[in-house]
Amino acid sequence: FHQCSQCRRCSVFCPYGIDTAEISMAAREILDEIGIGQKYCNEILAKVHTIGNNLGLKAPALANTLEGLEEDVKDDTGFDVRFPLDVEGADVLLIPPSADFFAEPHIDGLIGYAKVFHQAGISWTMSSYASEAANFAMFIGNYEQMRKVALRVRKAAIDLKVKRIIVGECGHAWRVAYSFWNTLIGPFDFLDQNYPIPQHICEFTYDLIQRGALKLDKSANADKVVTFHDSCNVSRASRMGKMPGGQFKIPREIIKACVNKFYDMAPETIHENTFCCCGGGGLLTDDLMELRVKGAQPRMQALKQVVDEHGVNHVAAICAICKSQFTKVLPYYKFPMDMIGSVHGLVSKAIVLGAKE
Repeated sequence: FHQCSQCRRCSVFCPYGIDTAEISMAAREILDEIGIGQKYCNEILAKVHTIGNNLGLKAPALANTLEGLEEDVKDDTGFDVRFPLDVEGADVLLIPPSADFFAEPHIDGLIGYAKVFHQAGISWTMSSYASEAANFAMFIGNYEQMRKVALRVRKAAIDLKVKRIIVGECGHAWRVAYSFWNTLIGPFDFLDQNYPIPQHICEFTYDLIQRGALKLDKSANADKVVTFHDSCNVSRASRMGKMPGGQFKIPREIIKACVNKFYDMAPETIHENTFCCCGGGGLLTDDLMELRVKGAQPRMQALKQVVDEHGVNHVAAICAICKSQFTKVLPYYKFPMDMIGSVHGLVSKAIVLGAKE
């Protein structure tokens, strides 16, 4: 049961409508109840409960990291782009995946979020108490644990007196937020009801682009020929915005606004038919590297096809686990490790600070 990545692709094609991922989650919950858990996920959950994020980054380390990013962006752009932490009264509470704080290719995404907020003139903050968007309790099938982790976000939002909650680029974090938060930790009557609750960072950025509130220079990404990997927990378990298929349209429209060359993979391998990266469902441990590499083969084959046909050299994704998985498995399939990146990493390069259309 713990070898299932919970991607739910089988449920899309099953003629009987069986959702195997839900079965594996139920089985995992039974196993967890009798003390047969999964070490990788349980160790991560312990860090969240005691410290606030999957990586065990304590508040001083987190603050130091964000200060360093402010200095880096200042040196690079000349603008004072802030990465605020624990600011009471901000309009937005951003809950990113913890990988966005420290590692490539994730950190470019966090820089992109900050630049978008800066350019839009939106006050925002992160929380040292609830600094993690991901909720690994979903991977062990324990809904009470899922609720306890999610409650940290609710408490942070109330304590900081924010009006909106925005979730960063993390696939299963968005699934939990979109599909479970309302029943786990709602109602959200303390937030501004004029905005989506919760809201995905891509929804936020897309809306700004549509309203002409951001100026984007595609030439900043002139070296990139881009494709997009639909993450399972976004494509098959949630949506974005109010338009049909928003979870497919919105990230692609953001990418197209930032680059000159975008090509989708083959139609049978995208949208709700997407192939799993094979890092989800609690599989993102080096102990299962052989399984992860083999499981990624269908996606790697689809990627090779679009590389051969269009010269694609960059893959964008909106899931921290997908990005972490790709950096490990791409070299096994003779692709460069740095081929994977964040959607907001492209935004970060293209955004023109200090000017609006």
